[in-house]
Amino acid sequence: MRRNLHEVIFGTTTKSGRNFDLALLVLIVISVLLVMVESVPAWGKKNADLFFYTEWVFTIIFSIEYILRIVVAPKPLKYIFSTWGLIDLLSILPTFLTPFLSGYDSFRAIRALRLLRIFRILKLNRFTSESQALFHSLKASYYKIMVFFFFVLMMMILTGTIMYVIEDRQNGFDSIPASIYWAIVTTTTVGYGDITPATDLGKILASLMMITGYVIIAVPTGLITVEMSKFKRGEKDNLCPNCQNDNPFGSIYCNQCGDEILNG
Repeated sequence: MRRNLHEVIFGTTTKSGRNFDLALLVLIVISVLLVMVESVPAWGKKNADLFFYTEWVFTIIFSIEYILRIVVAPKPLKYIFSTWGLIDLLSILPTFLTPFLSGYDSFRAIRALRLLRIFRILKLNRFTSESQALFHSLKASYYKIMVFFFFVLMMMILTGTIMYVIEDRQNGFDSIPASIYWAIVTTTTVGYGDITPATDLGKILASLMMITGYVIIAVPTGLITVEMSKFKRGEKDNLCPNCQNDNPFGSIYCNQCGDEILNG
């Protein structure tokens, strides 16, 4: 029975497992939408009792799910302290803690705890294969992105310092940190306008940074796209030659018939 429950709760290859994920997906979406609607003052106050009881119904359902995951997991502690285990706990904990916090001083803390219910939306990621591809691509391009980020940071420091010298502490460029702040806002094309260059040389530098900003934004996207393409090509190599089952990326043996998968 424990093995069957594990296949339903953690598995995605069986019909019962897919139905369980689909039902859970619907409940998560509805509960998150209710949290958002409850935050609207007019609706939250008018239907306070309805939101209260509905939230407890969702919390009880998700609590049962959380307990079942602990019971059927081969290594319960590993699940409890895993990323998904902590997210599952954060999604139900605020509702249980709210009744124990009372008084005017703790009112804001109560609201903050209740807002943590929005963590339920993170549970959606486990239901899509696309999210696995995205996480794999981010992990594979992590070092390239960090090197690029370091390069951009150095460029912001240099251009901010140059602008500090050019503008001669005028028009808001009264310190190097303030000038670096301006460089970041300008390069990202946000353009708050609270600090603007007045000199001709400063305007030329600002124009170059605006143009460069579009290139900077495009580079990380390109790095991640390349890795996602590699991941998708790898998925094609995971088709079992015997039963044509589409196995997870990096599989050596088919999880359906057990035959060896010959990758490239």
